[in-house]
Amino acid sequence: MSKADDETKGFADMLAEYDKAAPSTTRVRTPSVGKEVSGRVVAINAATVFVDVGAKTEAVMDRDQLTDDDGQLTVEIGSTVTARVAEAGEGNIVLRTKMSRGADPSAELAQAQAHRIPVTGTVMVVNKGGVEVEVMGQRAFCPISQLEARYIEDPAEYIGRKLEFRVTRHEAGRGGKANIVLSRRALLEEEAAKRAVETLARLEVDKVMSGTVTRIMDYGAFVDLGGLEGMLHVSELGFGHVDHPSEVLSEGQAVEVKVLKIEPSEDPKRPDRISLSLKALQDDPWDTAVRQLSQGQRLTGKVARTQPFGAFVTLPSGIEGLVHVSEMVSDRRVAHAKEVVSVGDEVEVSVLEIDPERHRVALSMKAAKQDAEDAQAAQYRPASQESFGTFADLFKKKLKP
Repeated sequence: MSKADDETKGFADMLAEYDKAAPSTTRVRTPSVGKEVSGRVVAINAATVFVDVGAKTEAVMDRDQLTDDDGQLTVEIGSTVTARVAEAGEGNIVLRTKMSRGADPSAELAQAQAHRIPVTGTVMVVNKGGVEVEVMGQRAFCPISQLEARYIEDPAEYIGRKLEFRVTRHEAGRGGKANIVLSRRALLEEEAAKRAVETLARLEVDKVMSGTVTRIMDYGAFVDLGGLEGMLHVSELGFGHVDHPSEVLSEGQAVEVKVLKIEPSEDPKRPDRISLSLKALQDDPWDTAVRQLSQGQRLTGKVARTQPFGAFVTLPSGIEGLVHVSEMVSDRRVAHAKEVVSVGDEVEVSVLEIDPERHRVALSMKAAKQDAEDAQAAQYRPASQESFGTFADLFKKKLKP
């Protein structure tokens, strides 16, 4: 008996033993072509992976369907795989996670479209309205709107990238060339929908979750929690003032956030509103800063921003206080803080009032200046004065023997 016969017999015995061990009640009829199924890997050989999908016979997959970019197998016996049925007949179930080039690329692409099986293609060039993609040796077109699930600023960044697509159109064109249209967005949205179900199951208020910044707006940033997006408002980025979220975050950045609120949507077509916070995971600088401040204390701070009503000054402890325009100078009326100070200026201030509950500190430049002048005057004032009496008293004292 040859070595090949031994291997075949070994796998046959293995599968037979597995069939005996599996309860017969779990076996169902052969799944239809195009259906997505999940199953457990029961055997692997040099070219094939055998998967139990609950049918009367094990499904098979080409090994290269389950390898990474380096050609390494990504599953082992016992792993769960999800794929689509590419072929189904008596005693024959073939699964695929993606379509690969065969003897007849046109037939392969037609099958990929019919059964919604992903194909791998390389973005070649950007043209009007989309990108040209090479897939199975064929030229295909992917509209810009279908290349990503979000707005793309520069499609040229995708040139040379190998990506997975869904075939949305495959028909005969002029000169015998096929008209092939692809969509990557469809795949991304399907994957996001699957992740969303898992994320939703563990989503709850006060939970800390990992996410990725997807978009930055003037009012905040959107964070992908795994198929679901939450809103990180600019006021929840930190305890300090933030003019724009881009000062703190960047697209693609990984973040840890706390779920503040979940507002169910009344419209089934719109997702729930999820409010997130970075600030809730940070130590409040007020907890320590307020213990370092006292009324009348004189400090040096830096002007963070100016408003018509006053200037916000960052104190050494990191918190901000407000110098009202009425507390800037004493010799004139100030209509806008920028008449007296500019952002980045270092200023001397005195603490007028501390409100820990509202996180507010009232400051005064006038009081600080007056305190400095009083201190300087006191430095040059004689410490004590001795009374010498009148001139007559001094003369009498001189004449005494």
